[in-house]
Amino acid sequence: MSGGLPTKTSPDPDPDSESEEVTEEVCLESELQDGEMMEVEVGHHNVLLVRSGGHYSAIGNQCTHYGAPLSKGALSGNRVRCPWHGACFNVKTGDLEEFPGLDCLPCHKVEVRNSKVFVSVNKQSLKQRKRVKEMGRRDPGVIHTMLLIGGGSASLVCAETLRQQNYGGRIVMVTSDDLLPYDKTTLSKVMNVQSDSILLRQMEFFLRHDIEVWLRKEAKALDTRSKTVTFSDGSWQSYDQLLISTGCRARKLDCAGADLQNVCLLQTPEDARRIHYSCFRKHVVIVGTSFIGMEVASYMTGRARSVTVIGSSELPYQKTLGPEIGRLTLQMLAAQAVKFFMNDSVLEIRGESGKVKEVLLKSGTVLPVDVLIVGIGVVPNSEFLQGSQVELDSKNFVPVDKCMRTSVPGVFCAGDLACFPLTMAQDRRVNIGHWQMAQAQGRIAALNMLNRETELSSVPFYWTVLLGNTIRYAGFGEGYTEMVLKGRFEDMKFLAFYIKDDVVVAVTGLNFDPAISQVAERLATGKVITKAMAESDDLSWLKLP
Repeated sequence: MSGGLPTKTSPDPDPDSESEEVTEEVCLESELQDGEMMEVEVGHHNVLLVRSGGHYSAIGNQCTHYGAPLSKGALSGNRVRCPWHGACFNVKTGDLEEFPGLDCLPCHKVEVRNSKVFVSVNKQSLKQRKRVKEMGRRDPGVIHTMLLIGGGSASLVCAETLRQQNYGGRIVMVTSDDLLPYDKTTLSKVMNVQSDSILLRQMEFFLRHDIEVWLRKEAKALDTRSKTVTFSDGSWQSYDQLLISTGCRARKLDCAGADLQNVCLLQTPEDARRIHYSCFRKHVVIVGTSFIGMEVASYMTGRARSVTVIGSSELPYQKTLGPEIGRLTLQMLAAQAVKFFMNDSVLEIRGESGKVKEVLLKSGTVLPVDVLIVGIGVVPNSEFLQGSQVELDSKNFVPVDKCMRTSVPGVFCAGDLACFPLTMAQDRRVNIGHWQMAQAQGRIAALNMLNRETELSSVPFYWTVLLGNTIRYAGFGEGYTEMVLKGRFEDMKFLAFYIKDDVVVAVTGLNFDPAISQVAERLATGKVITKAMAESDDLSWLKLP
């Protein structure tokens, strides 16, 4: 790689590094067996104590993503997986090893004296639940540019990983958004969200680590021969290596009236706020029964005058979570007065004075509507790649290998735009628009941009929230042939295993923590979960409390 890598500068000395520690006895040595963990308290601070490989270690107990107690998660060797959203941390170092989330955990001293276990916490770390991994800065002597097109989580993690790995060249992140990278998973769950509250990093962070961020700048063309990207304002930028992570945009309805006022797509915090305020005590119609459609329907209960959902399949989530969970979702929302028109579609949107007034369905049904929200899938943002040497598939996604490399040397792709080989699915090439997967791909892309060959091996993990209930999912269940159920749907506590070729390929659950994380960890380490294990009454292998 031209320019080489700079030597990392030593961080400025911390004036508080010698500050007083708080040391407390937390347990007897006999109270924690090898392969076990427990939550302890030191100086009114929650600490996760782990005994692994005969050694004790202690890290912060709150996941840096949303604060879940890691003591309730899944421990595997030197790694603990969050029970809520699947983030993983090294119990020896506190470093983040699997996403979602960005930050690491504080690490504390452990000592065993007279069969008693003591943990020491620096008073400074009592103030901080998260730890930003040490990052370098730009070295003026390195003439080398990494250009990241797209301002989502994949680009952000790529930029951070580059600096964590001592890359000293120029990093330029370019996005058509008018916001810094933000948490898009909240938009359909908390729709009155303020933009500043969901930023993943503040501008000061980018300045401190010499990461350039260009907002409101859209890529229009890529020339891989001259290694330049041209933007909509006529400007251009050259690169040495390129990451494409422009993601996807919401698909619009293709029918008369689709451009009327109050026909809404949910893509930005501004969209979410507009929908939130315009729907109060109004007739709301939602087109689409995917995760976004169902979360918006859930959010609107108790706010809108009426909520109606139009779906093209027989049940929500039919192709992803299966008909059983689709039926439960329908029943949950119907109990909150949400009406469903399934196996149907919008034929025409009718308006008055430029605003939507009613929709005509294919079935002939006419529904009154004040606000129409469309959630019918996505379109890849890959138009600027047309005419370039970067290969696109038949759906205009970008095929990559396990190192996130495209068909052009030096050009990488990560996030929702990438179509990649999934390790746990025998390297079947898939496109998975999950927050966690985009972050994992951003990291893998960065390592390979630095010629540190690393393959993507993450297990998909996502979650959805309905009426305050979080359904978690791990694995890749497409093409499953059978479901094994533990618990009962009607009790709102269940664990469902998806079976294909007599092995578990995915799992979903409600109020069954940390089962989803336990399964994800087994899949991540290559352990086969057989159909017989799923069917057995003995679920001790799940290590449930």
